[in-house]
Amino acid sequence: MNNEITIFSGNSNPDLAAKICNYLELPLGGAKVKTFSDGEIQIEINENIRARDVFVVQSTCRPVNDNLVELLLMLDACKRSSAKRVTAVIPYYGYGRQDKKVAPRVPISARLVADMITLAGADRVITMDLHAGQIQGFFNIPVDNLFATPVVLDHIRSKFNLEDVVIVSPDAGGVERARAFAKRLDAGLAIIDKRRDAPNEAKAMAVIGNVKDKVVIILDDMADTAGTLTEAAGALVKNGVKEVHACCTHPVLSGPAISRIRNSDLKSIVVTDTIPLSQDAKVCEKISVLTISKLFGEAIIRSHEGDSVTSLFV
Repeated sequence: MNNEITIFSGNSNPDLAAKICNYLELPLGGAKVKTFSDGEIQIEINENIRARDVFVVQSTCRPVNDNLVELLLMLDACKRSSAKRVTAVIPYYGYGRQDKKVAPRVPISARLVADMITLAGADRVITMDLHAGQIQGFFNIPVDNLFATPVVLDHIRSKFNLEDVVIVSPDAGGVERARAFAKRLDAGLAIIDKRRDAPNEAKAMAVIGNVKDKVVIILDDMADTAGTLTEAAGALVKNGVKEVHACCTHPVLSGPAISRIRNSDLKSIVVTDTIPLSQDAKVCEKISVLTISKLFGEAIIRSHEGDSVTSLFV
C-alpha cells in the first residue's frame, strides 16, 4: 500500500509533514522549492510520481499569501506530472474567517481560495477544524474536515480532575464545540457573552453559567491575537474560578498575542502543530503543543484505501 503513496511538503510546516511520514513509515517526497530574487516561487518535483496517490502537506499560515501560492504551484506541478490523484492536506486553512459577506462590497475570500485550490489540480482536500463548517460547500471536490477533538480530549482527561472542570465557549459561535466537549467529559458548560467592536479586538462581557471555584478550560478553534482568550480569562477570574486554561487547535498567535498570554490570567494554553510556533511562542512557558500527525496519517491511509474517515471525526 505505502509504496503507492507519495507525500510532499511545502515550506509552511515541514515538521508536521515529517511526523506524518514517520507515522506512515514513508520517506518524504523529493520536491525543490526555490524563490527568485523578486519573490517569485518555483517548484520542481524530483521524482517520478506518475500514476501515484500524492498528498501535498501545506498549511496556509503566515506568510499566508506565499504559502498559498506555494501550495497552488505544488498541486499544479503534481497534476502535470501525471499523478493518479492529488490531495491537498491543509492542516490550517487560511482565509477561513472570510466565509461570508459581512459588509457591502467585500469578497468571500474563503470561497475564492477554494476555487483556486480546485483549479490548481486538487482532487480532494483534507483539513482540520475549519473556522466555519460550511466552507466544505465552497469546494466541488470531496473535503474531509478533521477535528483535533480526540487529541485534546485525551490531554484534558490526563491532566485534570474532571469533577472540577467546566468547559467554556469564549463566544456564542463556539457553543456547539464546547457543548460536545462537555458532554464527552461529563463536565459543566459556560459561555462568555463577548462583543467585538473591530477586527482582532474583543471585549468579554458577562459569564453565563456556574464557574465559581471551578477549573475552567476555554475552547476555541484558533488563537490569533489572543484578545478573545485573555479577555475571557479575565472575566472568568472576576467570577471566582480556581484556574483558567485554554485549548486551541490553530496557534496563529500574531501581533501582541504572546505578550497578552504572558500577562494574562491564563495558567496554560494548549495548541496543536497545525501551524509551527514562532520563536517567541516556543519560549513562552504557558504554551504547550500537541501533535495531530497521527490523525492526518490515519486520514491519508483511509483516503488512499477508500475506507471511511468518520471515526476520526469524534
